[in-house]
Amino acid sequence: MIIDGKRFAARLRDSIATHVAQLRADHDLIPGLAVVLVGEDPASQIYIRNKGLQAREAGMNSFENRLPATASQTELLARIAELNRDLAVNGILVQLPLPKQIDSEAVVEAIAVSKDVDGFHPLNAGLLAVGGTGMVPCTPMGCLMLLKNQLGNLAGQRAVVLGRSNIVGKPLAALLLREHCTVTIAHSRTRDLVEECRRADILVAAVGRAQMVKGDWIKPGATVIDVGINRIPTPDGKGRLVGDVDFDSAVEVAGAITPVPGGVGPMTIACLLLNTLTAACRQHGITVPEVRPVT
Repeated sequence: MIIDGKRFAARLRDSIATHVAQLRADHDLIPGLAVVLVGEDPASQIYIRNKGLQAREAGMNSFENRLPATASQTELLARIAELNRDLAVNGILVQLPLPKQIDSEAVVEAIAVSKDVDGFHPLNAGLLAVGGTGMVPCTPMGCLMLLKNQLGNLAGQRAVVLGRSNIVGKPLAALLLREHCTVTIAHSRTRDLVEECRRADILVAAVGRAQMVKGDWIKPGATVIDVGINRIPTPDGKGRLVGDVDFDSAVEVAGAITPVPGGVGPMTIACLLLNTLTAACRQHGITVPEVRPVT
């Protein structure tokens, strides 16, 4: 089965829009998402534009903040401080990567924990690790939603997360542990990497290497979540997007698999909107609604 992340994300955004409308009607509160872009990277500009568009479609306020590529760290931190104080802003997202003159860690730590809708702040990362209530990174949250929609109860499943980044690998492993999976984090120095992958009932590939995971790495019937987004050359010179999994060979073995594009990618922005809704509710002492995709 091909896991249609694009369709699932659209249904989730529809549900978020319903809850946003209810929040406005009951509490006169409109969640606000502020995005900050430093520089003119074309891919980042498209991503920022899509975030703003989908936020507005969900009934949220969207605030774009653009700084030149020459902006200093002091200038960026000053802008973040302004957004931290702005009561109309419930979520702040600084688009990464940042220019080399800016320390990304300092920027992430400057964002108010309650407005950290990316879930990257060390305090939110710590809350996730110890089972607390914080903001969860968007891509891992999206992966978990797709898995639970596909498999239902994940308890007892053997999960292998291929990749140990702070953005995807580590937080997703923590989320899977919460669901009572038996979790292994594998990486470039893992011995017998292929055999580790073959043991997985759930295999998540998040390493950033195009088509690294082959079909014979996968346990027959396993569920495969491909987080990778890589562009490879094509004869026409335009290139095409592929994941970290060799889809053509994997689809013959897996029980279910996410495609690239159209799998995990659309879930990231949908979960960003969900985090913004959650942040708005928490900041105003309002019970966070249980948001389920529209059926």
